[in-house]
Amino acid sequence: MSDFAQYGLCDELNVSLSDLKYTEPTATQQACLPSLLSGKDIAVEAKTGSGKTLAFALTALNKFVTQPNIEQHPHALVLCPTRELAEQVTYQFQLLAKRIANTKILALYGGVAIAPQLNSLRHAPAVVVGTPGRIMDIIGQSKLDLSGVKTLILDEADRMLDMGFSDQMDWILSALNRQASDVQTLLFSATFGGNIKKLNEQYQRNAEVIVLDDAHSRANIEQIAYKVLPDKREYTVAALLSEYQPDSAIVFCQTRVEVMNLASQLADDGFSVVQLQGEMEQFERSNAITLFKGDCVNVMIATDVAARGLDIASVGLVINYRISDDLDIHTHRIGRTGRAGEKGVAVTLIDDLDETKLIGFNAQLPEDIPIKSAQALRFHANRIKEPLYTGIQIDAGKKQKLSKGDILGAITKQAKIPAKDIGIIQVGTHKSFAAVKLRSLKRTLAMFREERVKGKRIRARKL
Repeated sequence: MSDFAQYGLCDELNVSLSDLKYTEPTATQQACLPSLLSGKDIAVEAKTGSGKTLAFALTALNKFVTQPNIEQHPHALVLCPTRELAEQVTYQFQLLAKRIANTKILALYGGVAIAPQLNSLRHAPAVVVGTPGRIMDIIGQSKLDLSGVKTLILDEADRMLDMGFSDQMDWILSALNRQASDVQTLLFSATFGGNIKKLNEQYQRNAEVIVLDDAHSRANIEQIAYKVLPDKREYTVAALLSEYQPDSAIVFCQTRVEVMNLASQLADDGFSVVQLQGEMEQFERSNAITLFKGDCVNVMIATDVAARGLDIASVGLVINYRISDDLDIHTHRIGRTGRAGEKGVAVTLIDDLDETKLIGFNAQLPEDIPIKSAQALRFHANRIKEPLYTGIQIDAGKKQKLSKGDILGAITKQAKIPAKDIGIIQVGTHKSFAAVKLRSLKRTLAMFREERVKGKRIRARKL
């Protein structure tokens, strides 16, 4: 099928797809949607960025419209490995549900106070998206009724198992099986190994297994390995960044200490950098991801665990500071680039001890990753790519009745900033974010300091 109109979706979803300019389904959506919409349980092996979120969101919302839940309990439950992915999935559902009346999409995750989330459950949402730990806590307090759930979605199930959520997932799935009947269970994973197969066999009914070949995405990624001396890794990363000059790059490290040390060194070299590692507070993680996605920094340094569940649209360069322990992790890392039909580059740094591991990877890959010497690479400080925007935190959000239009209007009209100098704007519950060009930063901050927005004084600061 070449367009969404042929899938027989409800009118509201067809209008939303048209509004969002989604016309041609991805290969993953074409492979999944017929079975999804027919009500079958399915298990899908597909890489991040293949369009699976849209596929399962359309399925759940179409069922919500065509099979109303008279009891007004949650109609669909989506489990995600991280807060960031839960927020992204929630946003996708919200975009698609704009034309469907009385459709509340609620995100429930840890790292924030539970009381406001419990309060939000007083009016039953149509869809709940959350992390296993927080969902289990709320079910345990008898605040989340699963008896009306008709669609259960396990998104990035392999990541949830890797992050130690196996017991929580078992508990939730068992509770759902006790409370609800006739639930369509959808499992999405980047791999389909032993533990995922157990989930499939235990909690799905005659599930159709769909494996998407990622040969096309591999073809968009140029892979190179550079042999480095042990004390030259940091220098080589700086040299690669100044050589390729990517608009955005992710550098994967093995440990938190490596992330911190490399981030500090690159910042000293003059790069705009954020880090993502397991001991950061949730607000620090959120700020880092927002700055990176908003093109306010060019480089993210991350551990594998901290970076799981992220949905970053376009990354020009991935650097593996050290080679990963197995091919699945390596594939997940490099899959951050070369997405949505764009070309990408993935570079892996190796020393003498790593070369055997790379040879093992090459034996499992369609084409060998070539090895080059890093000795010819040079860091050029005058070739550092500057970020497109600077990030501003605004101390008001939805609770203060602030909208994207309010922020955009204030910056363009009151501060007289041209629209081309404004990047993404995100409105949170109590805080918001705006990206502006550096040349317009002072005027924007002065406007918030000296003038009122919607009749109120609102503080703003550079992130």
